[in-house]
Amino acid sequence: MRANGAVKVKVPTMLRARVGGEAVVEGSGRTLREVLGDLERRYPGSTATIVDQGGDLHRFVNVYVNGEDVRYLASLETEVAAGDTVSILPAVAGGS
Repeated sequence: MRANGAVKVKVPTMLRARVGGEAVVEGSGRTLREVLGDLERRYPGSTATIVDQGGDLHRFVNVYVNGEDVRYLASLETEVAAGDTVSILPAVAGGS
């Protein structure tokens, strides 16, 4: 099991208003789920577009831990450690 500590969370522009306008915030926890829970406690509503009501990642959001897509790891149960970086990227749809 990895150590608990501060994890950097890169916040996309569209969600920054929910975290005081910051591009990067810190979260704590042993798993991605715990880090997002920590953010939700400190910034209510900040994870509404990341995690659905069932507690899973929203379909149209991509989350990476240290550049690795968590969907190919353990999703929200992906372990994190102090110094890790979580990047949240909303999927962009396009077309004509």
